[in-house]
Amino acid sequence: MVLLVVAMYFLLACVATWLALFPAGRAVVAGALHRTGMRWRGLWSGAASFLRRAASQGRHTCQSHWRAAVDTVRHHALLCAAGVALLCIPLLVALLAGSRPLLSAYETPVREINPQVAALLEGEQLAPPPPLPPLVFTSAEVEQLRPMTASASRDWALLDKEFAQRLLLAFRIMKEKHGYDMALLEGYRSPQRQDALAALGAGVTGAAAFQSWHQYGLAADSAFIRDGKLVISEQDPWAMRGYQLYGEVAESLGLTWGGRWKMRDFGHAEWRVSNGIKRN
Repeated sequence: MVLLVVAMYFLLACVATWLALFPAGRAVVAGALHRTGMRWRGLWSGAASFLRRAASQGRHTCQSHWRAAVDTVRHHALLCAAGVALLCIPLLVALLAGSRPLLSAYETPVREINPQVAALLEGEQLAPPPPLPPLVFTSAEVEQLRPMTASASRDWALLDKEFAQRLLLAFRIMKEKHGYDMALLEGYRSPQRQDALAALGAGVTGAAAFQSWHQYGLAADSAFIRDGKLVISEQDPWAMRGYQLYGEVAESLGLTWGGRWKMRDFGHAEWRVSNGIKRN
């Protein structure tokens, strides 16, 4: 398709250059346009005369033309059916394609959830932890590893309610079973912010607006708290061990963990809803 557009553009440019530089070319085009105009004028005059004659013939002539048209359609039924199909198929394809979710390319089968985990999710509703001081998110390490984190949304209320409960349960398991305190770096992300992060390069994110589950409150980036400071880098052995445990916990809760991606995002977890984008 792109090659066709480029070829058409090149052809038009050549024609425009020829007309601009060669008077003879302009004369040829003008003559062709004049002859075409005269031909269309003659055709229009003939058509007008025909319509006048057809109208003067009255009701019987109209009926005869109608019968002729019906006979033509009847004798060429296959061709007519093919024409109708060519007109309708693109419309049907567009309607069917339009019903697919924006993130269809990112969908994967949802993992089976452990029955014990499912029972926990149906029971107690976990509450978000108290917010951390804003200065925690402005350190040099955070700014280097996670650009624009200081301005990220950490409002749990903007996350999908069921996803938030799974994430809070993952935080609780990490604390009670493995001894890791976790913090939410970013939850919901606006389309404008997604585009701004994508503009920073593939090292930050490879997804543009509405290509990330963050825009639907179904994804979150998290990190660890140690001695009151955020620890993000996987170069820290303690943090790397925590990320591996966090991935296991997140997946046991039916979440998708970014640590298995080609461009690994160890602190990322998202809930991919198999039947499309889930909204509260």
